Amino acid sequence: MKKEVEEKNIIENRIEALRKEIKEHKLTGFLITCQENRRYFSGFKATDPMLTESSGSLFITDKKLYLLTDSRYVLAAAEEAPLFEVIDCQVSLGGAVAKLAGNNPIIGFEAENLTVAREHEFKRSFKRVELVPSPMNVSSLRISKSPQEIADITKALRITEKAIGLLWDELKVGSTESWAAWFLDRHFRDLGGEGPAFETIVAAGPRAALPHASPGSKKITASEMVVIDCGARYNGYASDITRTMTPGKILPWQKEIYRIVREAQLKALEIIGPGVPANVVDKVARNHIFEAGYGDYFGHSLGHGVGLAVHEAPSLNPINKKPLEVGSVVTIEPGIYLPNRGGVRLEQLVLITENGKKVLNSDKHFYDF
Repeated sequence: MKKEVEEKNIIENRIEALRKEIKEHKLTGFLITCQENRRYFSGFKATDPMLTESSGSLFITDKKLYLLTDSRYVLAAAEEAPLFEVIDCQVSLGGAVAKLAGNNPIIGFEAENLTVAREHEFKRSFKRVELVPSPMNVSSLRISKSPQEIADITKALRITEKAIGLLWDELKVGSTESWAAWFLDRHFRDLGGEGPAFETIVAAGPRAALPHASPGSKKITASEMVVIDCGARYNGYASDITRTMTPGKILPWQKEIYRIVREAQLKALEIIGPGVPANVVDKVARNHIFEAGYGDYFGHSLGHGVGLAVHEAPSLNPINKKPLEVGSVVTIEPGIYLPNRGGVRLEQLVLITENGKKVLNSDKHFYDF
């Protein structure tokens, strides 16, 4: 009962913060279709396998809380989101919201989560309603994590680390990328997780130069670096970790880029903290790789936020000048990718604290060159 009360209070506080934003932007209501935001503001957990909003949307006004879903989820929604009036949406979402909204309201929506097809549906439905792209980024309210969110992310990370440790011992010459990915995904569940937070990446040899390669039938040979990027999910929250390993002898050029990537990561970890602009952290790591002669081979952002979504705000990239907030959980993942040869990426998960930062990782799966 105590846990239920605490969860209810957390949801109420989140709704209060959202309603404050709604009022400040002179809206009369807000429509949430993003799955992660829907769960964050209601507690409703159902997810749609096609990554659409068909399993449920929220319509929030200054006085009313509605959760619109269909018959598949009505009972679950009533149990998991007790603060909301659950509407069995038998008609189109636009039609249902228009009916609830009444005459001449101004409703905000998540423009980044709206398809062209859904926009056309809304335009047909909202005859007496002004539907406006949100001037606020609702997802930004998720940046600073609560203690429970941090605990869930950390638990997901521990599960991931245990699975990687098992793979570290089992990976052999002749293992395939797809086998390694299957091994991790299976152990995410066996160790208490809900499964993978995203498609597990395993890329060996020259394919390790592809930052987001899907695992295939390639067999791992001796002296090939294998980039493994994966994460378990626990209580809805994701983890994200990348390690680079090999079942054979490591070659001199591999040692060199591995060492440079690890040094870049450590330099970023030295300066990261509350109030530090995200692009400054990115620049420190990027400059180290550039000065080592590999600047052309590190193209992606240094890191990103992790929470209900595996990629969420804030982004640690060259153009984001926003200071990092206390409670943010972000990745630090520099890499070097050499076409037709291979690559290295190393990733740590970091909590921004009032006094600096805390690396959430506990595993020791690094080479010391």
